[in-house]
Amino acid sequence: MTSLVPDLPSGYRSRSATVDDVPAIHALVVECEREVYGRGRSDAGAVAADLARPGLVAGSDTVLVLDRGGRLVARAGVDRRSEVDVRPGHRGRGLGAALLGWTVARARQAGADRVVQTVPDADTGAVALLRAHGYEPLVTAWLLEVDLSVEPSVPEPPVGVTVRSFQAGDEVAAHLLVQDAFDEWQERRQSYEEWAAHTVERAAFAPGRSALAFAGDQLVGVALALDVPGTGEGYVEQVAVRRDHRGRGIARLLLRHTFRAFRHAGLDACTLWTHSDTGALDLYLRVGMTVRHSSTVFRKELGA
Repeated sequence: MTSLVPDLPSGYRSRSATVDDVPAIHALVVECEREVYGRGRSDAGAVAADLARPGLVAGSDTVLVLDRGGRLVARAGVDRRSEVDVRPGHRGRGLGAALLGWTVARARQAGADRVVQTVPDADTGAVALLRAHGYEPLVTAWLLEVDLSVEPSVPEPPVGVTVRSFQAGDEVAAHLLVQDAFDEWQERRQSYEEWAAHTVERAAFAPGRSALAFAGDQLVGVALALDVPGTGEGYVEQVAVRRDHRGRGIARLLLRHTFRAFRHAGLDACTLWTHSDTGALDLYLRVGMTVRHSSTVFRKELGA
């Protein structure tokens, strides 16, 4: 299959991404985050995990845009969901529209019936661009935070439930529990390899701050935590409770354990993402979190 090339403005050239580009892509993503949010929050491990995602073919599913000096100024990717980032100093030159067009064309070439992209609500230019190209809102996503300047209280566990930190050997059981719990809203189950690349195999994974709940010897809940370098904050990558143990306060218990562990590590705050399909926003608000930022997941139906 012939790789598509975006129709770029004069002075720019493109190529596909490789694993050697992870540091440069990470720097680009963080600069874009700082432009919108006032701070960066991504780590290089997330970029590497995305490039290694099963089914993604970097040669045809990714594009990097370089200026005349060879500096990375934009990137795009398509793999069930699309991503487009343009360095702030190069916006307004048509790069965003060119890469958006490339993501649609690549998705069509791959046989997809729609393309989906998440955009921060504060990035009004990107929101307007997607709407102008026929994208419609699908779900809302929120970045929530909890202030750790005061020690979080940790409730007593339900009768018969114990909590401990993540240990080597917990990986397979945690993966199965998360996939079962997320079946209600996720598009597909992740293989162990894909899930692990985004969680327990990331350099930022913090097993000592990740809390697991057991009923007897059965794993019934997990809160998997990351130490994101350079942010001064903790991050909760996933929270999941087995269906037959929901409504017992286990998610709240695990979150408070994780918050306290981050507080003891000297961090100022802990954050996590959730979206409207999960129905979990009220839980996070009840444990003392507040919304820091919101994003919208847009979709474009591609038709025949």
